[in-house]
Parts: sequence; structure tokens; C-alpha cells
Amino acid sequence: MMTRIQGSKDCGNSPKNRFVQDVAIALETGDATPEKFADDVIWERATETSLEGKKSLLKSLAARDTPETVIIEHAISHGKVGAASGETTLNGAARRFCHVIEFASVKGDLVAVIKSYA
Repeated sequence: MMTRIQGSKDCGNSPKNRFVQDVAIALETGDATPEKFADDVIWERATETSLEGKKSLLKSLAARDTPETVIIEHAISHGKVGAASGETTLNGAARRFCHVIEFASVKGDLVAVIKSYA
């Protein structure tokens, strides 16, 4: 099954906002690009134990169920921080989320820390 993705209007001319959106979609769908995450990435999750390291994060994402839809309402960035919020529908049930992303540098192309609220 393919997930229907609806992106944010915040990403127009901002590569960093687009990167934040792409990371949020990866976190929600489990379809992640390893190069986006630092080797020592930390993922602090709302209802599950925190994960440390790229391998742990990717393993957890690979085990996720595929949602029917992911809607990114906002994807914003400033300096070394970005955030994306929206709604995921899985098995007919909608769940709201917010992922706050700390970049490894101001360039904003590598994720160092994720704090998820869902």
C-alpha cells in the first residue's frame, strides 16, 4: 500500500523547510534515507523509549506499519532547529504529531536530535 502524502505550503523556496518535511514524512512512514541522520542521532519519543544511534532509529522505522495518509500542516526551520506538525491516519484512526528536529549544523542537512510528540 502506498501512503498518500500531503505536503506543507511552508516548503516553497526553503530547502531547510523541505528537509524538515522529508524527515517528518520518514518518521511517520518508516521510509527513511539514512544519509539524513547523524551516526549518533538521538530520537526522544513521546510514548516509547528513546533511541540512540542511526542503526537503532532505522531499525525502529523499518518496523513501522504503513499509514494510509500523512498530512504535513507546517514544516519550519530557523538556525539549527526545525519542526513539523500534522496528522497521520493508520488503520482508519487519525493521530496528530509534532517532530522537533535539531540539526548537526546551521546548514540543516543532517539530523542530530529528534523530539517527537504524538
